[in-house]
Amino acid sequence: MEASMQIRGRTECAKSFENGECQMGFTKRTDVIIVGAGLAGAALAHSLGKDGRQVLAIERDLTQPDRMVGEVLQPGGYLKLVELGLEDCVNEIDSQRVLGYVLYKDGKSVELPYPLENCHPDVAGRSFHYGRFVQRIREKAASLPNVRLEQGTVTSLLQVQGTTKGVHYKTKTGQEMTAYAPLTVVCDGNFSNLRRSLSEPKVDVLSTFVGLILENSQLPFPNHAHVILAEASLLLFYPISSTEVRCLVDISGRKVPSISNGEMADYLTTVVAPQIPSTLYKAFISAVEKGNIRTMPNRCMPAAPYRIPGALLLGDALNMRHPLTGGGMTVALSDVALLHQLLTPLDHLNDASSFIESFYTLRKPMAFTLNTMAGVFQNMLCVSADEVRCEMRQACFDYLSLGGAFASGPVALLSGLNPSPWALTPHLLLGAIQSMGRLLLPFPSPKRIWFVARFIADGLGFIFPLIKAEGVGSMLFPATLLQRYTTSPVIRNNLVMALFSIGKNGPN
Repeated sequence: MEASMQIRGRTECAKSFENGECQMGFTKRTDVIIVGAGLAGAALAHSLGKDGRQVLAIERDLTQPDRMVGEVLQPGGYLKLVELGLEDCVNEIDSQRVLGYVLYKDGKSVELPYPLENCHPDVAGRSFHYGRFVQRIREKAASLPNVRLEQGTVTSLLQVQGTTKGVHYKTKTGQEMTAYAPLTVVCDGNFSNLRRSLSEPKVDVLSTFVGLILENSQLPFPNHAHVILAEASLLLFYPISSTEVRCLVDISGRKVPSISNGEMADYLTTVVAPQIPSTLYKAFISAVEKGNIRTMPNRCMPAAPYRIPGALLLGDALNMRHPLTGGGMTVALSDVALLHQLLTPLDHLNDASSFIESFYTLRKPMAFTLNTMAGVFQNMLCVSADEVRCEMRQACFDYLSLGGAFASGPVALLSGLNPSPWALTPHLLLGAIQSMGRLLLPFPSPKRIWFVARFIADGLGFIFPLIKAEGVGSMLFPATLLQRYTTSPVIRNNLVMALFSIGKNGPN
């Protein structure tokens, strides 16, 4: 049986957030439907609800998520959390401050602190159990009287003459429902079943993360994420609580050792374990022996949305990058903050369609910067038998080892503290020049020149496709391109204000 539900305006409601579900009653109209109540959806529901909007958020499963990524929030993401009024959501979940990275290669290490000198003392990265963090944001959103979190599965968008008017969904009990709103925001994650209605997705699997939790172990550099450029795999360690360290092993290629027949455990103990720092070795072996090994494919997907009135994409449903640099949550929170700022001046969200193109354009500087940093580091640091890729790995380590602006600049970019494509370009050029100089000295023989040519070709081969996918104009000149989308001086002023707030460094 199919029922139709239309929700109208604000009213007092009784609600509970027990067993992962919030139940509420509405009698007035819905302003925004949000598909998915993960990080992006829950944060957006809270932000719009705080403005007095009537929000319906539909989530497949409102119990606490259990996943092994989305566990590191960069300082730039924390600043967006502050901007959204959600900074207290990292409290009471045993989250850990992250002050930077430590990079290891061939027995050498280089410390890469976040450039936080001009920021408030509370600003830093945070690491935690993803599910605890998201549940805190859901609880805060559900505490607002005009936000409704409902467990259900959205089956399709309701589209009339090319405009999205709402969604069709099934409730937790299987009842078929229809909800109407002038704006629908789809942020149902990396496995989105609706993104094909709103974009042209091109998903690529880059590698696979193998995840373990090391218990009662201490990292060599407290409050730092550790990246180990091992010969067999790229390894990543970071704290997720006061007693637990997450270990991620990046395996390139499509073939991954099987967990069920013991191949994975054998690979981890015989190939990976010998390359782990001695302080973590026993805890790593213990975690492998316990058998709680998980895998996750690392996906990449450039944003390629259609401009459909009444609906837009957000979060991993719109755009994904390799999780090595931990930029996903920062991009998602930046998108939420931007969308909130664009919608705030509107009295009626029937006018929101004019902002869809503006949103997709204004998000480019932050998204492109973090997407590119993820792509650059994944391509340069991943394990490869190709001698050019091995040289790229060494070149990256050598460049960051120079310290000063050569280290703080790239770290500011990947942490979201300086989301500027213009600032990214000099580091790519300087790194290439340094590598070419080292490869050509002491004498530029034909063999060396040919190797340098391959080095340049490989580098351009993974950077240019990303630039093309993002769009050079909207990436570098978003304010200029916005002139074609609005002629209203008032609206244009709001858009320019949104643009210049993207890269702010938060409270000082």
